[in-house]
Amino acid sequence: MRILVTGGAGFIGSAVVRHLIENTEHEVINLDKLTYAGNLETLREVSDNVRYVFEHVDICDSQELNRVFQQHQPDAVMHLAAESHVDRSIDGPAEFMHTNIIGTYTLLEAARAYWGQLSESRKQQFRFHHISTDEVYGDLPHPDEDVDAKQVLFTETTAYEPSSPYSASKASSDHLVRAWHRTYGLPVVVTNCSNNYGPYHFPEKLIPHVILNALAGKSLPIYGKGDQIRDWLYVEDHARALCLVLEKGSNGETYNIGGHNELQNIDVVKLICTILDTLRPKDTKYSEQIIHVADRPGHDRRYAIDASKIKNDLGWMPKETFATGLHKTVQWYLDNEQWWQNVLNGSYRLERIGEQI
Repeated sequence: MRILVTGGAGFIGSAVVRHLIENTEHEVINLDKLTYAGNLETLREVSDNVRYVFEHVDICDSQELNRVFQQHQPDAVMHLAAESHVDRSIDGPAEFMHTNIIGTYTLLEAARAYWGQLSESRKQQFRFHHISTDEVYGDLPHPDEDVDAKQVLFTETTAYEPSSPYSASKASSDHLVRAWHRTYGLPVVVTNCSNNYGPYHFPEKLIPHVILNALAGKSLPIYGKGDQIRDWLYVEDHARALCLVLEKGSNGETYNIGGHNELQNIDVVKLICTILDTLRPKDTKYSEQIIHVADRPGHDRRYAIDASKIKNDLGWMPKETFATGLHKTVQWYLDNEQWWQNVLNGSYRLERIGEQI
């Protein structure tokens, strides 16, 4: 297939592009606006491949989207382009509404116009794969509040109850995709994933933020008590799952993708400290740098994915445990200082954002 990947220079998008080029025979058109979190250095391993093309395009630019569809004639779209950081959405929600809602609408309309011109056989083969988040579901009961909480998980039929401007914008985009499927017949699949981590992660997110602050000798800030629970998914496992859903998923279906790794944030930070104590030892323990700060507004307490549908229907399971994936991630940041130093020399300096109330 020839696959149009939006947001392919971002964290998850670049993992998808690398997987497609390195492990399949598909062709990739990477469409990315290159905002602060977009980085073509994440794709240096595949950038010279004849099956890879980059298009510097904003998904809100309908004229350019139409050109890309007509020029490259994709067989499928994998839509990952999005503003994705909750803290930034608290400080400035407008960009999230514009990119995640208007951008998705603009892309859907471009895809629909293009799809309508295809032959009947190509119409049947075409897929619009929308990649979303488990945060659209809101949060789940916490073990501190309910002893049976562990039995409650997000499923594909869980009602939407987003808590932040970011998750509300993603919920809106999910609804748009399903509406375009039901109203216009556009062939779609939707996936909702748990928290990703791994190489090339922009350092505003928890795991890379803690790694780089620890290495710099800075404090390691934990929101509130640090008892917020997340289900962690190694990004390369996620990329495999996304490509499998695109190729084998059923038209109109939703698949939840989780890592089977529920941990409290404080425990994640302590694990990072323990790994660093071994890989980059110093006179004191890294855990001594942990501090607790005021929680962010509207912070969800627990996310957890029931990924049984994608396992039963498509045979996908994560390869990495959290222990193996986290060790690989910490080692990658130790081995790739030039990459993250270039990021920190740009528009982000490991400062805290999202404190507004």
